[in-house]
Amino acid sequence: MSAADDGRSLGQLVASATTELSALVHDEIALAKVEIRQDVKRGVIGSGAGIVAIVLILFSLPVLSFAAAYGIHNLGLGLAWSFLIVGGAFILLALLLALVAKIILKRIEPPKRTIASAKQSASVLSHAKPHPRASGDTRGAAEGTATEPTVVTR
Repeated sequence: MSAADDGRSLGQLVASATTELSALVHDEIALAKVEIRQDVKRGVIGSGAGIVAIVLILFSLPVLSFAAAYGIHNLGLGLAWSFLIVGGAFILLALLLALVAKIILKRIEPPKRTIASAKQSASVLSHAKPHPRASGDTRGAAEGTATEPTVVTR
């Protein structure tokens, strides 16, 4: 279809193509932002669970261990067994939180939809062929006559 068929000039067609390409790039950037935000959110949640596990072990373990061990000891068990039970319980809690952190962090993946969309756009754009122009005659190129393309090497 030539420019004369739909009533638009070459400049209008170029402006329309530029606008559509700009919109495509903006949409792909927006998609990438959404996917990255999701992965960052998952990373923050997973890291937070891991940090909470570490904080629980470091700060609450000594105080709560003594309180729980002496509480168990008051029930009639030996003091050594009381401390062993409390220590094991805190280790199990820490392992459980570490497992939750690992599961959440494992869900982080590359932005697959953005990559696929960008590859598709690149594929479409790589097959686009510009119309050749005559080196001195601009009227012949605008009318759609075939001329030899000018090759520029860098």
